[in-house]
Amino acid sequence: MSRRPIADKVKPLFDISGVDLSRLILSRRQLERYNAHRDQMAMLDGIVWQSEDYTLGVAIKHVRDDEFWVKGHFPGRPMFPGVLMIECGAQLACYLYNVRMTEPLLAAFLRIDSASFRASVCPGEDLLLLCKEVKFSRRRFVSDIQGLVGDRVTFQARITGMGMGELNFR
Repeated sequence: MSRRPIADKVKPLFDISGVDLSRLILSRRQLERYNAHRDQMAMLDGIVWQSEDYTLGVAIKHVRDDEFWVKGHFPGRPMFPGVLMIECGAQLACYLYNVRMTEPLLAAFLRIDSASFRASVCPGEDLLLLCKEVKFSRRRFVSDIQGLVGDRVTFQARITGMGMGELNFR
């Protein structure tokens, strides 16, 4: 009888050991300057860290038990939906794209590649989002995104986004 080898533990996209995870450098409200999302779709609670060149970033999402998805996903055992994990990562990528623009653009993501979900995220947990730039131009961006709860990688994916005109509301 053969056994499958144990997979290597998935590592974070980059080293965050020197990042102060308890401090926000940009609040949820301040993010509105760079991201078009509002109300329930503004998923990030803040930016925790970014590299000087904006090619790497860390954000946080406090997963709460009063969010719109909790009642139905799943009754008695709520789990943060995978598609919303990716949305959180995409919002971080949009921020890192827009923070470099003279005027922020309405940035939308167009493609998700190589998505994998590795662990559930439940109310009461903090989901850290990591983003690492792969390609950047004024019109498009490609980023690797990842979620962490504690030392567990919860998901990872590559996304492609595009600027779609000025973000003319605040």
